[in-house]
Amino acid sequence: MKLGTRGSALALAQAGTVAAAIDGCTLETITTSGDRGRGAGDDKERWVRELDEALLDGRIALAVHSAKDLPAKLADGLVIAATPLRANPFDALCGSGSLEALAEGARVGTSSLRRSAQLLALRDDLQIIELHGNVDTRLATLAGDDLEAIVIAMAGLERLGRAAEAGAVLDRMIPAGGQGTLAITAREGDAESIALAVALNDAETHRCLTAERALIEVLEADCHTPVGAHATTNGDAMTLAAFVGRVDGSSWLRDQLTVSGGVESAEALGREVGERLLASGAAEVLGR
Repeated sequence: MKLGTRGSALALAQAGTVAAAIDGCTLETITTSGDRGRGAGDDKERWVRELDEALLDGRIALAVHSAKDLPAKLADGLVIAATPLRANPFDALCGSGSLEALAEGARVGTSSLRRSAQLLALRDDLQIIELHGNVDTRLATLAGDDLEAIVIAMAGLERLGRAAEAGAVLDRMIPAGGQGTLAITAREGDAESIALAVALNDAETHRCLTAERALIEVLEADCHTPVGAHATTNGDAMTLAAFVGRVDGSSWLRDQLTVSGGVESAEALGREVGERLLASGAAEVLGR
């Protein structure tokens, strides 16, 4: 059985944990348009297109993604077969022990508009510096004089064995929908592959991802939209916290709602919070 993945160190580390749990599974590294720097439009498809094609034509049986990179609607014929137990969903601050400890006007690196919007909502004096590259490349920038801190996903640090480099966990900031979650996709109707993936599924993680993706779909959010979505569970109850904001931190909305029930109620919760945000002016905040 072949398991498809992107070729970055983080993607390989993530996929490796899945492959190790499936007997006889081997990794197939696939370069996506996003890895080549192509198709840098407003959707997330560039990070998954080639993996989707490999699934649909049978070259691989399953594919592993960072759930936050998946488009709100999957390609026809594909399903999310499993979501393993979620890692830390929050962002990490590297280079400083807290946001408050940063000097006035400190330069903070991130390529995420969601992170930029929330950082500036908390500290409007910060200078947000656009920062791209893999985890190792971004961490290396702290060795120079260009940045005082960077913001990066805590889950990525943990999966690469670099969690000690986090100075603080930014749990006041709402993470991206699906952050810290792996999504294993399969061909619809491929019962054998789906059964192998389902054995790795964590039901609570699946419920949370369902709510977060429903909200993202209602808001028509993509990787260039400053939107956060974070669902948590407490027994049968689920709480969804959401954020939309302007990139410059000048205007934002937050909402939170709790319901009870299973996966169906999780999807309804995501849609309801999304509609509430739109009714409160989310489209205008996002500049639409």
